[in-house]
Formats: sequence, C-alpha cells, structure tokens
Amino acid sequence: MGRLLEVSELMSHPDDVPNRLARRKQKTRSALIAAAQSFIAEGKLNVPVLEITQAADVGMGSFYNHFTSKDELFDAALTEVLDAHGALLDELTKSLDDPAEAFACSFRLTGRLFRHRPQESRVLLSSGLSLLSSNRGVAPRARRDITEAVAAGRFHVDDLSVAMAVVGGALLGLGQLLHDEPERDVADTADRVTEHVLTVLGMSAGEAHRLCQLPLPDIDTLGQSGSAA
Repeated sequence: MGRLLEVSELMSHPDDVPNRLARRKQKTRSALIAAAQSFIAEGKLNVPVLEITQAADVGMGSFYNHFTSKDELFDAALTEVLDAHGALLDELTKSLDDPAEAFACSFRLTGRLFRHRPQESRVLLSSGLSLLSSNRGVAPRARRDITEAVAAGRFHVDDLSVAMAVVGGALLGLGQLLHDEPERDVADTADRVTEHVLTVLGMSAGEAHRLCQLPLPDIDTLGQSGSAA
C-alpha cells in the first residue's frame, strides 16, 4: 500500500519526479556510507553486505545500485571522512598567511577532533599508514604546508617523505593515545605533541611553543563535517 501511495504521489507531480528520485538515491547512498563508517569505526571490516544493508535500513538490491562491492563502499566511506576533514581544515586555516602557523593550527585542531568527533577519528585511525600517502584529507595539506614553510624559511626539512612519516606517525599516535586515555586533557596533549612535531621540522622550541599558544576556533562551534562526529 505504501509503495502504491508513493508511486501515486510521484505521478501527481511529474515535473518533480527527477528531483525526488535523485534525493531518494542520495539518501540511500548516504545511509549506506554512514553504516559503513560505523562498522569501520568499530573495527568490523569483515561484516557481510547483508548486515550493512540492514544497518542502513535499505534493501540488498539498493546496495548494488550504488556499489559493486563492500570494498568499494568502504573506500567511499573513508574518502568522505577524509574529504570532509580536509575541507574543514581548509576553512579554518584559510585566513592564515604563515604556512607554519597553518600547519600547527591544522595539527592542533585534528588532535582536538580526535576527542570531539570520536567516530570520525576512529575511521581515520582505521586507515592507518594509508592515511599518510592518501591524496585526500590531512596528508596533502600537511605536505603543502610543510613545503611552503620550508620555502619561507620557517621549517628546515631536507627529505619531505621522512618528514611526512614523522608527522603522520605522531598524528596517529596522538589519536590512539587520546582514545586509550579518555581522561587525558586533549588540548594540552595535542599542543605538546604539535610542539614536538614543529621542532622536528626544524623550528626553534620557543617559536614552536608560541605557535601552539595562539587561539584556535572554538571546537564546540564547528559545523559538522560529514556523517561522523
């Protein structure tokens, strides 16, 4: 009966049919991605497609209208988190002219987001070392800021790949530490780790400390980035 009413409604508004179908399709895809992100955050990477569709409250046929495999869905779920996180960092650092300050700001904010957006951060942590080589999310922005900071004389790095390995390892370690010790002060810990990273990149301890004392956007007023928060 519900299906007949739905068809009847579409027929009564024929001009809006393409928009309605597009919205419904997007809603289904978003539900599947959100379900996949939840499973990734829980470390359930071997979950069957049927369980994913049940969590998303969509039919099995709907799954294959959007994705050819579970791996493709999980890739899309991770990509969405990376893109949303990267877009957020771009928005929050766009007014900063100093690439070293932009890097420090991004690192400090990402550290705080590990605590304030636990599901999103678990998805990021689940990507592990692939996070470092991804062309989306925090990695390309870190490479950009480090390269520009070196050119500006703010950082002193002779091997960008080694620098990225250190930065990425520190970020993943910070995220895991904050998850393992929920009572730990996130702001103090994120800023101290950022200071260490800045000195590894060739900045003086005094300047690194100064950058990590600069005010950040209020984490509680940040808009939601994607479905994980």
